[in-house]
Amino acid sequence: MGFPIQLRRISFFVCVFGYYVECSVAQTNSRGHSSVGSEDHDQGSSYFFYQSPDHPRDCREVRDQCQSPVSNGVYLIKPDGYPQPFEVYCDNEIESGGWTVIQRRIDGSLDFQRNWEDYQRGFGFPSSEVWVGNERLSFLTNQNVYELRVDMVLSNGTSFHVNYNSFRVSDEWSKFILTSMGNYTGDAGAVITFCPQNMLYGNCTCASTCEDPSGTLNCQKSCDQSEGCVCQEGFLLKENECVHPSECGCYSAEENRVIPNGETYVNAACTEKCTCNGDQLNCDATYQCSSDATCRVEGGVRQCYCNEGYEGDGETCTPTFTDCNDVRAAGHTQDGVYTILPSGWSKSPFDVFCNMTIDGGNWIVFQRRNRGATSFYRNWDSYQSGFGDIRDEFWLGNDKLHYLTQQGTYELRVDFVSSSNSAKYAKYNRFRVDSAANKYRVTDIGTYSGNGGDGMNNVEDENFSTHDQDYDELSYDCAEKHRSGWWHGGYYYSYSSSYCNLWRDGSYYRRCSESSLNGDYNGGNGQNINWNYSNYCHIKYTEMKIRRIS
Repeated sequence: MGFPIQLRRISFFVCVFGYYVECSVAQTNSRGHSSVGSEDHDQGSSYFFYQSPDHPRDCREVRDQCQSPVSNGVYLIKPDGYPQPFEVYCDNEIESGGWTVIQRRIDGSLDFQRNWEDYQRGFGFPSSEVWVGNERLSFLTNQNVYELRVDMVLSNGTSFHVNYNSFRVSDEWSKFILTSMGNYTGDAGAVITFCPQNMLYGNCTCASTCEDPSGTLNCQKSCDQSEGCVCQEGFLLKENECVHPSECGCYSAEENRVIPNGETYVNAACTEKCTCNGDQLNCDATYQCSSDATCRVEGGVRQCYCNEGYEGDGETCTPTFTDCNDVRAAGHTQDGVYTILPSGWSKSPFDVFCNMTIDGGNWIVFQRRNRGATSFYRNWDSYQSGFGDIRDEFWLGNDKLHYLTQQGTYELRVDFVSSSNSAKYAKYNRFRVDSAANKYRVTDIGTYSGNGGDGMNNVEDENFSTHDQDYDELSYDCAEKHRSGWWHGGYYYSYSSSYCNLWRDGSYYRRCSESSLNGDYNGGNGQNINWNYSNYCHIKYTEMKIRRIS
């Protein structure tokens, strides 16, 4: 039966007999019932007839005029004054029957969002979902005194009903006003919950609470099977009361909202991070973005986010640049200091100076000498980890140089200024340095080009040496004799002031190496900075750098 709303006449008129009316159920269409609003009826069927008024005026007359008990079903009625008979569903079981069903909702198969004309005329099917029509309802309820019964079933299966002992609807001219309802009886009070202040009855008890403002935590995705009181819009449940959000413990005035339990938010300036714990909002005023991060909103969440080329939580950002090529790829074109993290490097990221202008740029500078303020007469550990100021005089470090040159194919460029102020350079199309276990040996130096001379033609396969760890091929310590951490690989050394000019290529003697760019800046007697043995002594400026080419 679904959820019917039905009428039954309480008093009725005296009948004048003399016509035939069918006492069986009306014939139906192919759907099992006739459509409401249609006036097409076949009265030529082989039904049993008896003397009675033209047509029953309602379902009570259907029940009373038939000689045998009348079952539930669709019957033709014609209220006083209505021009044509029409079909209605008669309920003859509840409370001794005689009920004319005026509305039924069962399964949502019929759309009740209709216009005025549809509600005036009626729609649906009498034995299924139906609205009998306001015009018919007006004629029905104005021919005598009618009572109204509404039967309802909740989604949880609980059923109840209400009765009103007087029900009347006015005509079209007065917009079908409900002119009478009478007194209420029924059992609805046993199942209907009367909601407290600031609450409404709804079909979903997944309430929005101070702890869960969105009402989604621990809630079924579908609330169709749950009914109850819920807070009105703009209120949240706190214990058993609906309160304004400002009364919740985790209400943020800056955000103008309640922060759910366990959720963290960052304020607009990214200078404070607050977390809701229970009903207490705890804020950390020490929160701030890394210098490599920006305060912004991503995916609806505001916080510190690491800039391009960095990764982390925004408070701490780790660079994802592996060398100066990556720096360029990120759009940086200015010479300067950048933080990188080479592949395989397990220690902290480190700063490098990227020369982005000379010879196409992208050069990682790993050595610079310019005024002699920094001593390069250092031990093995210093050369291994690096020393100096990368914006001034420095050595980047052999460990870093090893990991950098293992990432791909790197080329080497040496720029220097001679004692006569001539700017020179030398390039080698490959350069690779081995690990500490292999004494930072130069495993590849490639082919020379440039205008400064090939000052590193004998460093390939040579170990790095310092005054405290001698790994050159001589019986004496070239690094100590020439005060230079370097890839020494010659056969002789000298303290002579004519060191640079005395031994030329092809002579009987050869020096410890054909260059020594880490010697004493102001040194003499073979201890100074030199390049390409006989050609350049007392060099004023040097800069060594590498660039990835594949």
